[in-house]
Amino acid sequence: MPKKFNVLEHELVPKHVLLSEEEALRILRAMGLKKSDLPWIYSTDPVARALKAKPGDVVMIIRKSPTAGESVAFRLVMKG
Repeated sequence: MPKKFNVLEHELVPKHVLLSEEEALRILRAMGLKKSDLPWIYSTDPVARALKAKPGDVVMIIRKSPTAGESVAFRLVMKG
């Protein structure tokens, strides 16, 4: 039986964190945003599926950046 591939462990996939509802609301409030202001990630995306993210969840993406050190982005999970 072949080994299952975990997309979250691939070297080209940045770190993704599924935020709790409280964390998401606190962060968005601090940034002056609503969930509807965020770009989308579909629930059928391989990373969203690996995180078991459901529509309405917020995912934080942490990328390495040569100029900033780290770049943080947020995505709203949409049905896809």
